[in-house]
Amino acid sequence: MSALSWSGGKDSALALHELRRRSTSPPCALITTVTVDYGRISMHGVRRELLSRQARAAGLPLVEVEIPASCSNRVYEQQMGQALAEAPLAEVQTIAFGDLFLADIRAYREERLRRVGKEAAFPLWGRDTGSLAHEFIEVGFEAVLVCVDPRRLDRSFAGRRFDAELLADLPADVDPCGENGEFHTFVDAGPIFSAPIACDVGDTVEREGFVFCDVLIAD
Repeated sequence: MSALSWSGGKDSALALHELRRRSTSPPCALITTVTVDYGRISMHGVRRELLSRQARAAGLPLVEVEIPASCSNRVYEQQMGQALAEAPLAEVQTIAFGDLFLADIRAYREERLRRVGKEAAFPLWGRDTGSLAHEFIEVGFEAVLVCVDPRRLDRSFAGRRFDAELLADLPADVDPCGENGEFHTFVDAGPIFSAPIACDVGDTVEREGFVFCDVLIAD
């Protein structure tokens, strides 16, 4: 049995798509870290209600790991360890991640999971990020940029659709998948969902050094 670490963004969506395509045992659950103070996906800043709609559209149960704002690594690991020890994740042997090439993050995930008797899987590992970004669009996924690091990418990209025009506009030193933290996305349509998630782009704000575009439920 496996579960998938789910951010609501394009890399985790592509990971689910790949696992369902090639695996005889696709993920049985999604795991998402939620900042409880804000009721939003950690780092991405997407509302909890939209996260729930993604899980329903993907047809998978959702495990929300609640952490406080400005969470320490100790508290994060404690909360994650508790979630992995309880149903429905206690029987899961493998946790999959959408990471692409950051070796230090991969090593950290593998080491922490070994401590609790589980394994890590990386179905997209080593893929060319330019090709992967175009594949995301070509197979029918749709997404919006919900968080931008203004030190790496102009704040005007927040709220833009992740499409061919955006990829053409990205500076040469920005990874097409935002793998270095340049930006994060919210996926609202694609082949992993039974139906699109109806949403609208709301206000853009700057908080704690990042630019966030709020995404609102449309219906």
